[in-house]
Amino acid sequence: MTNARALAIELDALGDTRALWLAWLESARVVLDVDPDALPVDRADAAIALDDAGAGNWRTLLERFSEDHAPAFLRRDAVTSARLQALVDDGATLGVFTDAPDELARTALAQLGASRRIAALETGAGAFERLLDVIGRDATVVRTRADLLTRA
Repeated sequence: MTNARALAIELDALGDTRALWLAWLESARVVLDVDPDALPVDRADAAIALDDAGAGNWRTLLERFSEDHAPAFLRRDAVTSARLQALVDDGATLGVFTDAPDELARTALAQLGASRRIAALETGAGAFERLLDVIGRDATVVRTRADLLTRA
């Protein structure tokens, strides 16, 4: 799926998901018996560490927590939404990448009202490279909201 105008957008350019992730880690401390401070900062690496630690159903717990708490951490932004829609209307292919686990990323996109505008989502380790394989290596990379609003 290559497109003459493709954008590879970092998820946190649409809404800062880090606080939601950190809140979930703190809530999971007792349930999963995992020290959030001992996990890597990179969420893809943290996911691998949780898998390796045998943290059981952590992905299910993350999904439920994200669904319940995303409204408190993520707000739709009319300007960002309008920009995404304008890009789609102009024929752009939009892809999103993030180091966050899929369960958090999908919930965040839905909460931010961006799911229906996104052609591809890649999460976790190697997400950026995988997204470029899908939407094209010549995609414009957008890492911040400011980039999305001014340069994309």
